Amino acid sequence: MMPSFNFDNTYARLPERFGTRLNPTPVQSPRLIKLNRNLADQLGLDLDELDNKTAAALFSGNLVPEGAEPLAMAYAGHQFGNFVPQLGDGRAILLGEVIDRAGRRWDIQLKGSGQTPFSRRGDGRAALGPVLREYLISDAMHALGIPTTRALAAVTSGEPVFRETPLPGAVLTRVASSHIRIGTFQYFAMREDREAVKLLADYAIGRHYPDLKSAPNPYSALLTTVQERQASLIARWMHVGFIHGVMNTDNMTISGETIDYGPCAFMDQYNPDTVFSSIDDFGRYAFGNQPRIAQWNLARFAETLLPLLHDEQDSAIAIAVEIINRFSDIFDNFWLTGMRRKLGLAIEQQDDKQLIDSLLQLLQQHKADYTNVFRALSHIAEGPATEPALNDYLPQTPDFDNWLERWQTRLDQEPGSPAQRAEAMRQVNPAYIPRNHKVEQALSAAVQDEDFSKFEALLDVLNKPFTEQPGCRHYQEPPQPDERVYQTFCGT
Repeated sequence: MMPSFNFDNTYARLPERFGTRLNPTPVQSPRLIKLNRNLADQLGLDLDELDNKTAAALFSGNLVPEGAEPLAMAYAGHQFGNFVPQLGDGRAILLGEVIDRAGRRWDIQLKGSGQTPFSRRGDGRAALGPVLREYLISDAMHALGIPTTRALAAVTSGEPVFRETPLPGAVLTRVASSHIRIGTFQYFAMREDREAVKLLADYAIGRHYPDLKSAPNPYSALLTTVQERQASLIARWMHVGFIHGVMNTDNMTISGETIDYGPCAFMDQYNPDTVFSSIDDFGRYAFGNQPRIAQWNLARFAETLLPLLHDEQDSAIAIAVEIINRFSDIFDNFWLTGMRRKLGLAIEQQDDKQLIDSLLQLLQQHKADYTNVFRALSHIAEGPATEPALNDYLPQTPDFDNWLERWQTRLDQEPGSPAQRAEAMRQVNPAYIPRNHKVEQALSAAVQDEDFSKFEALLDVLNKPFTEQPGCRHYQEPPQPDERVYQTFCGT
């Protein structure tokens, strides 16, 4: 029995140049690996009576649900600072848009669904490892409260894909509030297709920010709002030590969601220069560079909107520059607010940033684990550490002891009891993140041995990141020297 999708495909109603209509390429023998039933229920999909064989056919693209209007979206993008005028969905198909139980609109997209006109000599397929990585980390990001695309299903294709070596193929079903990117605007702006840029801007406003329609200048309001969303998003990434790895303009959404989990990773030892991506040779997308790159990307977005901001180019540029120049202050506010919460500080004081910066300098100096130190502080805020092993995560040095004394003096000026402050800190300082070595162990077992038990176990732990779970201490441990992951790789 096929589930009913409540499709209403507004993007497919835009002019033909916004994408290419085509069906997914069938795969040989799909097999269901994982189905996100909680997300399916939110989307209004009744999957209780859906057998695994039918589910595998549906989420591989072998069966196209009624009401879908499959298409590959067109977009361009700056990749590592170099502009590529045509990228597009080279291995993805947008099935359509589903209206969920709450009346919200979601894209349903298959990733790894075969060649499209945008494949650029690629095979249009995805390997199992990257599919499971995106499922795992996007689910973890959602549990951490960070805006993100989400995975609805993962299936193996029964066919190999060829990268450096043959690998098992797979298809991911991805859900997003939309897949409109800065690169989508760039695709039309580069072609001087002002009509399409305006259509896209009006569509984005209507779909994501309808309140902006009544603004004096809806397009400057759109730029301002997208900038705020992105500043908030990047700050949230950095609060948990996340490194996207490929912050190209085609990987930056208008909705403010995290998208495209390629060579992403979470930082263990704190260092703002941390890079994991095997294709980021010069550290362009290092952990500490992410705010600067976000601002650069937003400037490229502003360039596409110039004809809409004002009829006179000089005036349009002035409007764009004024908005983009506000990014640093907006980001700093989001970042500082979140860091205060991580340290249990509800009252703003002038020297808070200095207190935070001093801690980060100590973490970098002593190569301390970013996640575990903040989690340990969450316990210390309540009083003497109840778990002696917490001290294993803290730098045992006089300078850190001096910092602790300053911080505890600062906490004494806060309202509420120590227990209340500590609990509030535990709600923002995760006990569990997708540790790179644990992720790689899970993916290796799945790809090499068809053993998905480590993947399932890790996924279960990451779905409750702020709750310490019995028997799960090893998921908190930093990697041993022989377990360290130094590079992550793009799925293409």
